[in-house]
Amino acid sequence: MKTIDELLTEGVAGKRVFVRADLNVPLDGGTITDDGRIRAVLPTVKALADAGARVVVASHLGRPKGAPDPAFSLAPAAARMGELLGADVAFATDTVGDSARSTVAGLADGQVAVIENLRFNAGETAKDDAERGAFADRLAELADVYVGDGFGAVHRKHASVFDLPARLPHAAGHLIATEVGVLKKLTEDVKRPYVVALGGSKVSDKLAVIDQLLGKADRLLIGGGMVFTFLKAKGYEVGASLLQEDQIPVVQEYIERAQKNGVELVLPVDVVTSTAFPDLKTKAPGHPNTVAADAIPADQLGLDIGPETRKLYASKLADAATVFWNGPMGVFEHPDYAEGTKAVAQALLDSPAFTVVGGGDSAAAVRLLGFDENAFGHISTGGGASLEYLEGKTLPGLAALED
Repeated sequence: MKTIDELLTEGVAGKRVFVRADLNVPLDGGTITDDGRIRAVLPTVKALADAGARVVVASHLGRPKGAPDPAFSLAPAAARMGELLGADVAFATDTVGDSARSTVAGLADGQVAVIENLRFNAGETAKDDAERGAFADRLAELADVYVGDGFGAVHRKHASVFDLPARLPHAAGHLIATEVGVLKKLTEDVKRPYVVALGGSKVSDKLAVIDQLLGKADRLLIGGGMVFTFLKAKGYEVGASLLQEDQIPVVQEYIERAQKNGVELVLPVDVVTSTAFPDLKTKAPGHPNTVAADAIPADQLGLDIGPETRKLYASKLADAATVFWNGPMGVFEHPDYAEGTKAVAQALLDSPAFTVVGGGDSAAAVRLLGFDENAFGHISTGGGASLEYLEGKTLPGLAALED
C-alpha cells in the first residue's frame, strides 16, 4: 500500500488531490458537537496543502436518501476545517455538478475545498456496480490523484471508497496508515495478556468479532446492553433489560467455547438498574438502584455495570499488555449510568498496556467524560471498520488502496 509520504516525495504541487475523509460528525442542528473526525484528517490535508496540492476533500455525513437534504450538509464541517487549519476552505454546494467543478477549478496551489455530502448522490452507495462506477467516473474528473483517509468508511463498498481509487493514482493518508498499523498490533504478534472489553447495546453487532476473539484474546470483559443476553444465557433473570432472545443459543455456545479455549470470559457481578430508561436530554435523575447480576427485579432494566464489577474489570485490565475496548459499559450519556464506562476508561489509562479505543460510542464517551485523548495508545475513528478488521474481513476501502 502506497503511503502519503511516498506521494509527497514524488511531488504533488499543482495537482488536484482528492482526499476521501470521514467528516461524519455529530450535529445538533448546524452545530458540531464532536469535531474529532475533522481533526483526525487534518495532518493529511495540511501536508498536501503545504506541499502545494490543490486539495479536494470529500465525505459522507449521516444517511440521506441519495438526494440533497440540508440537515446532512457538510457546510458546518467545512467551516470547522477552515477554523482548525487557520485558512479559508472553499465549499461546493454539490458533489459533481457546476458548483463542484467551478470550486475545484478556482483552487490555487495550497488551497483546500470541501465538496457537499457524497451521499446526496445515489451513485455513492448504489449496489449496482455500473451506477456506482458512473458516479466514480464523475468524481475522477475533479482530481489527478486519490488519497484514502476516511478510515470510518473503509468497510463500505461505496463509489468514493472502492471505485474511485481504481480510476486514479492512489495512496493511503496518514490516518489510514496509522489505523492499519495499530490494528496489526491487535492481530499480528500480539503482546500478552491481550484483554478485550466489549460493550454496546446489541450482542448481535459483536457476535462475529467475539467469534474471532475466542481464538485470540486471553480475556473478554462484557458490558453494555449486550451483557444481558449473556446473563440470560447463564440462566439469570434480567427483568426488563435489553435482551436478544434469538441470540441466546449462540451466546451459550460462545460461553462453552471460551471455557474450552482457556479464554477468561468475565461478566458483571452487579448492575445498576432503574424502572425506566433515563431522559438523555434533560438529564433528569434516573433513580438508579444497584443489584446483584443474578437478582435483577422483574420491573427493572440494567443500565450500567455496578461498583463491584467496576473494581473487578479494573483488576482484569491492570496486568494487560494489550487492550482493545469497543462499546460503552452503560448509558454513559446520563451521569447516573456513566460510572461503568468511566471506570473502564480510567483503568485503560492506569494500565501500562498498549490501549486501543475502538471508535464509535467508545471514542465519544472518552471525550464526553472529559478524558485526555492523548493519554490513550490510540483512539480509532472507525468503530465498525475496526471490528470488521478484527473479524478478519477484507475491507473494500483498504483493498482498493493496495497496488
